[in-house]
Amino acid sequence: MLIKTDKGRHELRPGNRSLGQRERALLLVADGQQSEARLAELFDGEGRRLIDLLVAQGFLARRTPVRDTPTANTPAVAAAQDTALSHGEQFTGTRSLATARMFLFDLSERLFAPRDKALASRYREALREARSPEAMLAVGRALIADVEALAGSERADGISERLAKLLPAHLLESAA
Repeated sequence: MLIKTDKGRHELRPGNRSLGQRERALLLVADGQQSEARLAELFDGEGRRLIDLLVAQGFLARRTPVRDTPTANTPAVAAAQDTALSHGEQFTGTRSLATARMFLFDLSERLFAPRDKALASRYREALREARSPEAMLAVGRALIADVEALAGSERADGISERLAKLLPAHLLESAA
């Protein structure tokens, strides 16, 4: 299992971009729950090279999986195993296109509906009509661009990071 180091978490904070898109995408999905073999398959097999590079540079660390033991369920042990995220709490649900779509619907309603009902309606309709993963990702990118224009790049980076944590890993390849 791969986990982000402090250096890796720092890289994902808004305003810190020393890595390329693929390296950052790999950092985002390295959550200690995905197997290293699965991550190595990303980017047409180039994931292995990227993993080795990120480990060598100190952005990722290898961790052995935690076995189900009574001590692993204590709050202190669980807290030590979890990695802090720069935006929001750690997502422990299932990565899926449906989860990402609901996140975008909710985001549009919370950010745009109170200020610009027409823009919120446009995104609501675009998300309903987005039948393919690519179409939904395109709507997501447009929504994040509007957030950046309205609220700044730091807010947009945080939303982009959260969306990447909700998307299935194979879709991150196409997004990068």
